[in-house]
Amino acid sequence: MNDTINSNNLKEYKKFLKEQKNFSDNTINAYLRDIESITKFFQDTKNFSDIRDLDYQALRGYIVFLKQKKYSDRTIARKISSLRVFYRYLRQEGFMEKNPAEYIQPPKIKNKLPVFLFLEEVTKLIDSVKTDKPIGIRDKAILELLYATGIRVAELSNLNLDDLDLDDDIVKILGKGSKERILPLSQPVKNALNNYLKVRELIPRRQCCKSISEKAFFISCFGERLPARSIRMIINKNMRSASLNKKISPHVFRHTFATHLLNGGADLRSVQELLGHESLSTTQIYTHVTKAKLIETYKKSIPRK
Repeated sequence: MNDTINSNNLKEYKKFLKEQKNFSDNTINAYLRDIESITKFFQDTKNFSDIRDLDYQALRGYIVFLKQKKYSDRTIARKISSLRVFYRYLRQEGFMEKNPAEYIQPPKIKNKLPVFLFLEEVTKLIDSVKTDKPIGIRDKAILELLYATGIRVAELSNLNLDDLDLDDDIVKILGKGSKERILPLSQPVKNALNNYLKVRELIPRRQCCKSISEKAFFISCFGERLPARSIRMIINKNMRSASLNKKISPHVFRHTFATHLLNGGADLRSVQELLGHESLSTTQIYTHVTKAKLIETYKKSIPRK
């Protein structure tokens, strides 16, 4: 308990977030930045040299400061989450006895309706991918898989060859908190994945790589695991090619998957399991989308006022 929290501790914490919490690189970097900014705030303003010396009241004062500085409720909620997870980690490692952030209440966040693609847009996007080269065949397989399973981009990036069983039409996903779920594969995505596997070894540029990853399912032109940032670039490139004037994130495929399932009659519990949500309340936001769709359909079908 005498040593202050240093860069080595943060390296171990980063490893914890990656391996035990299975957070995406973006989330990990955000959590680390939060801890660094909180530490700097107390060192500069309160003369605290060690984050372990902070108590509930000190942390409450920090939250008040963030509100005064007009930070958004979403950002404040994330910073509180960062604190909770970090102090939980310190307790687990024996650095602390209590978690001073445990009872800090995050602000209530109004959930925005998730953006999603209509079926015609998904079809146009996937069909517009040029598959005359191996890299195009890979990109089409990525888009098909994102839409057909609703998996997160980090989950797709982390896919290994032995996670897919194309004979039984299933894929094994390691989600947040290292929780495993098994997802079914439709025939279109199965065809796209099989086509990709036929050309997988042709993806790397020979002058750029010495060897090809033996584990990673999707690989880059360097023969390495395809990172999440590259998947985002692939989506944006193909959205432009398809002339779809929507600015979307990769998470939109996840929203689309859930919305289309509910519109097709799937029950909420099934969608929750497929998405890997811990809480049903997280999945329930998609019911607002389906209700909006229902009202829109009603108005079109019965236009008389």
